[in-house]
Amino acid sequence: MIDATKLSVRVFADGADIASIRKLADDPLIAGFTTNPTLMRRAGVDDYEQFAHELLECVTDRPISFEVFSDDFGEMGRQARKIASWADNVYVKIPITNTEGRSSLDLARGLTHEGVKINITALMTNEQVDAAAEVLEGGSPAFVSVFAGRIADTGREPEPIMVRALEALRPLPDVHLIWASPREVLNIVQADRIGCDIIAVTHDLLAKVGLFGRDLTDFSLETVRMFHRDAAAAGYRL
Repeated sequence: MIDATKLSVRVFADGADIASIRKLADDPLIAGFTTNPTLMRRAGVDDYEQFAHELLECVTDRPISFEVFSDDFGEMGRQARKIASWADNVYVKIPITNTEGRSSLDLARGLTHEGVKINITALMTNEQVDAAAEVLEGGSPAFVSVFAGRIADTGREPEPIMVRALEALRPLPDVHLIWASPREVLNIVQADRIGCDIIAVTHDLLAKVGLFGRDLTDFSLETVRMFHRDAAAAGYRL
């Protein structure tokens, strides 16, 4: 039996729908929030700063991550400092590279040692995690987001990579690993099982957390009834 309230992994809500975020802000299961430009665009956000300030009005006591969107490192730094100034609970997402594949870690090193809380994002290899750990040592509190779901999309098992990432970050008590881009609720169980610090879960997956611990015989019967109900509603005949 799985009890979502007894998970040791912290659950962050990953999304950009304001109405959903306001509701989730009242949910004690949710320990933090993340978003990114892709989610924001899908949600119809057209004013980045206005959107961020709306979120910060309802998310005041938990970390929330906003991402820079420039491809130029100097401009990334300017955006990061501005975003960080909005509230003490803000973490600034810095992608591991720019779009040309050039490392962002020199920028990350400077920011974290200036006192900016950062979230190095879009990592997928242990080499990237090792490099991130090196620049974050001695800096401000930070997150490292490894995209386990995208790793799984390539046919690779993400758990060994995530376990190795945890080992790399263990000497840094203020740096926490995020299991990013989960694809199914099972990923929450997997993240919890390996001792991952955090999993960032999209709003659609959060809606399925209520299935934790469902009796499988009952769930099977519910599925059969769904098929029967939908066939009848469609008026199928043979």
